[in-house]
Amino acid sequence: MPRPEVQAPPEIFYNEVEARKYTTSSRIIEIQARISERALELLALPDDGVPKMLLDIGCGSGLSGETLTEHGHHWIGCDISKSMLDVALERETEGDLLLADMGEGLGLRPGVIDGAISISAVQWLCNADKSSHEPRLRLKAFFGSLYRCLARGARAVLQFYADNVKQSEMLVSFAMRAGFAGGVVIDWPHSSKAKKSYLVLTCGAPSVNTSLPKGKGQDGEACSDDDDDDDSDDDQTVGTYGRDRMKKRQKVNKNNRGKDWLLRKKEQMRKRGRDVPADTKYTGRKRKSRF
Repeated sequence: MPRPEVQAPPEIFYNEVEARKYTTSSRIIEIQARISERALELLALPDDGVPKMLLDIGCGSGLSGETLTEHGHHWIGCDISKSMLDVALERETEGDLLLADMGEGLGLRPGVIDGAISISAVQWLCNADKSSHEPRLRLKAFFGSLYRCLARGARAVLQFYADNVKQSEMLVSFAMRAGFAGGVVIDWPHSSKAKKSYLVLTCGAPSVNTSLPKGKGQDGEACSDDDDDDDSDDDQTVGTYGRDRMKKRQKVNKNNRGKDWLLRKKEQMRKRGRDVPADTKYTGRKRKSRF
């Protein structure tokens, strides 16, 4: 059975029937609780007894929010599926619920959130569910708005299922471009079923306090350093990424004919006595399709 995100858009897949079936499944409830507990652990909130204001992205019917409530925190949940939120209201969840598409940005005031979690949701952004959807623009809007609404030094822990390495790299890349520091923590990397990936992000520059924890091994303990020596990329326990913004790549046209090729070609034409336009800062620059 393929994963939900490749079958239909979330607001369509999680209809009333699917939302109720999802919420009443004892297996799903157990898995959600376990992942939410781990996400809260990775969030590393200060143990000062003061309730925090947390954000649950893709909150669904409020299963993960129940874990936040049990730990004494206040939370806001957003989801694109109205059916899921209707079930959450029937269950009288403690959090405030918003019907919103995270790919269009999070409409929250800057710096008001003390931490954010997301369980099995952000991978939906890697898919183009509509003709108007551009995954890169949606990822940019999501991570940019998430960075703005978090208090400085706060963390976001986003558990996700990626179809391939390219999707994981897309998520990490756009998070770093938004200004986050952090990386990917992988629990049980050697297990095909129990393996879980968490994108752990800190709002602010890298420091000693933003260092990533170790992923858990199959016995529930932290993986040893020996596990990191495996040659397989899929067995990587922790992936750490810097905050430095990626340099803009030089645009090239078809057949790798970029600016350097164009300048060489123009020089050849001058030597042959041809009338060639002068070189300017606009030489070789790709013209936009419209103005």
